[in-house]
Amino acid sequence: MVQSVELLVDDAAEAEIRRQWTLLAEAGLPSVTAKAIETHRPHITIAVARQIWPRIDSALDQLIFRPFPVRLGGVLVFGARHPILVRLVVPTEQLLTLQRRVYDIVSPCPGAPANLRPDAWTPHITLARRVPVRQLGDAVHAVAADRDFPATIAGIRRWDGDQRREWPVGRGR
Repeated sequence: MVQSVELLVDDAAEAEIRRQWTLLAEAGLPSVTAKAIETHRPHITIAVARQIWPRIDSALDQLIFRPFPVRLGGVLVFGARHPILVRLVVPTEQLLTLQRRVYDIVSPCPGAPANLRPDAWTPHITLARRVPVRQLGDAVHAVAADRDFPATIAGIRRWDGDQRREWPVGRGR
C-alpha cells in the first residue's frame, strides 16, 4: 500500500464531487460504487511514498497552512490502457508552492513516483479509475456538462494505506 499526503476540499466542493461520483455510478462504471462513494473522500494527492518515516511526519506537522481558493476545472482522461477520469484542479501559484514544499519534505522517502515531482505533477481529483474504454465516452458525457466550480483547499491530511487511516497535518494560522 501507499502512504500519501493529500489536500482536502471544502464541504460544498466535496458534495459536488460526490454528486459526480453518483452520476458515474448511475452510468454503470464498475469502479464507482455506492460503497466507494460512501467510504472515499475527494482529495488532491500531492505526495506519495511506499513508507513515510516518523521524522517526515514530524516535519509535515510543522507546515503552516491556511485555506485558499482553487478552481475545479475540466474533465481529463489519464492513460489509455486503463483510463482514469479526473477533474483538473486549475494550477495556481499558491497550490504549486504548497505541493513543492510537501514534495520536498516527503521526497527522501522510498517510492516517491516521478509523476509527483513538482514540474511533472498535474493537480486533479480522481472521478473514476480503470474506466473500460467502451464506457469512456459515456463517463465523460456524464460529468462533462458540469462547469468549472470554485473550491477551497480546506486542509491537509496524511493517508496511511496500510492501516487505512487518516489524520490532519500542518498548523493553521
